[in-house]
Amino acid sequence: MRHEIIDASQLELTDKVVSIKRVSKTVKGGRSMRFTALVVVGDGNGHVGAGLGKATEIPEAIRKGREDAVKKLVTVALDDNKSIPHDNFGKFGSASVLLKKSPEGTGIIAGGPARAVVELAGIKNIRTKSLGSNNKQNVVLATIEGLAGLTSPEEIAKKRGKSVDEIMA
Repeated sequence: MRHEIIDASQLELTDKVVSIKRVSKTVKGGRSMRFTALVVVGDGNGHVGAGLGKATEIPEAIRKGREDAVKKLVTVALDDNKSIPHDNFGKFGSASVLLKKSPEGTGIIAGGPARAVVELAGIKNIRTKSLGSNNKQNVVLATIEGLAGLTSPEEIAKKRGKSVDEIMA
């Protein structure tokens, strides 16, 4: 996973709340309720991140989740038709997500948590399949793991010391 530092102040980020859970802790005086919010942020142009916020109030949990997500932004390699450069597999915990490159006009074929990540990354044509666990948090993180593991033909060409045409042939 590539974790270069991205200056989030220059990006116009939009966020999407994937899930809000109410969690309780039993204490001496009864139960204390809190909320956990899973938030995905992205600029629609190859940057996406996910964060978790916990607080006693829902709006506060969402705000904290957004702040956490901005800190964890990753860069996604996109190709000409707003798809991914190659098929990839993302894994986090027991959740796995298969990401398949698609031609122009396919649209986004993805389940709920993976769809939020893919849309905010700016991908327009992709097919995904969630395998293993369907825990929303792990599916989101597995999708980000898979997207961050993508390499563009330019990066591979540079690494091998060849031209892009030689690699694509």
